[in-house]
Order: sequence, then C-alpha cells, then structure tokens
Amino acid sequence: MTRNKSLIIVARVVSLVFTPFYLPLVGIALLLTFTFLNGLPTKYKLLLISTVYLLTVFIPTVLIFLYRLARGWSLQELGQKHHRIVPYAISIACYLICIWLLDRVYVNHEIISIIIAALIIQAVVICVNFFWKISSHTAAIGGVTGALVAYGFLFEFNPVGWLCLSIFISGIVGSARIILRQHSVAQVVAGFFIGAVCAFVSITYL
Repeated sequence: MTRNKSLIIVARVVSLVFTPFYLPLVGIALLLTFTFLNGLPTKYKLLLISTVYLLTVFIPTVLIFLYRLARGWSLQELGQKHHRIVPYAISIACYLICIWLLDRVYVNHEIISIIIAALIIQAVVICVNFFWKISSHTAAIGGVTGALVAYGFLFEFNPVGWLCLSIFISGIVGSARIILRQHSVAQVVAGFFIGAVCAFVSITYL
C-alpha cells in the first residue's frame, strides 16, 4: 500500500514538472542552443525567454488555478473531458497574445513558429477531445520530439542523442498519466504521435 502511494506521488510530480505549458520554452531553448540564434545577445535571450515563460506558463497556470478554485474542483476533476474546455481556452488566448506580441517586436520567425506549433497541437488536442480524451501531456512531449526531428532537417544537426532523451521522458510522462488513471495506453500513445506530427509539420512548412 505504501509503495502504491509513493508511486502515485512520483507520478503527480512528473505530471507537474512536465506540464504541457513548457513546450514553447523547450523548443526555444533548442533553437537558441543548436542554431544560428545562439549568437544573439544574452540579455535579448533572457528577455525573450522571460516573456515566453510569462505568457505561456505563468499566466495560464495562475488563471487555470484560480478557475479551478472558483469551481471547487480537484486536479482529478479538472482533468475530466468536459471540464477542460475553459483551461484550453485560457491557454490558447495566452498563446495568441504571445504570438502577437513577438510578431509586433519583430522576433525571428523561427522562434514564433515554436509557439505556433504549440498552439496547433493544443487546437488539435481540443478537437480530438470532443470525441476521445487523449493526453495533452504526451502531446506536448511528442511536440518536442517532432520539433527535434524538424530542426535536424532544417539546420542539419544530429538530434539522435536528444531524441533518445525525449523519447525516454515521453515514456516516463505517459506512464505517470496512466498510473494516475487520467488516460489509457492508447490515449497516451495517440497524444504523443499527434504532438510529434503537428510539431514537425508546423515547424517545417509554416
């Protein structure tokens, strides 16, 4: 019994650490590390990352938390399919504001494309969730995997090591969502592949 409780606690921590909101930050970090963008001034990089963090992680997380408190729901209740519409709407609105702001200050298109990819993944997940509940957590980590493949083609670097790490983390995140009984194996796998395909197509062709 104690072992099961420990496993559930670990699964909850994994779900919190690898929240879908971090997808744009991870993608931008990859860009700033492996592409010509690594030559940008440090202050500019920090300002960019801070802005993206504020609009795609901090503000959506706070607003969704306040919404959950107002409704009196637990985290498990918030995860129910018919309770996720408003949180998704909050997240999409914040992403749109972020894209608009970065475009207004003429940030590189490669950076904006990361946020567009994350937005497309969310939109597809929402549409699918009207019919079948899939995992947004594995969709996000799948997006990281798809982005790595896309960057490997676009910027001609070898992403194999990072791909292995991404796939390994995907397995951990998917297992955590199954342990918490938020998703089935099929829903976890479907989320991963939807995220990977959407990110690859978005970054390669948009």
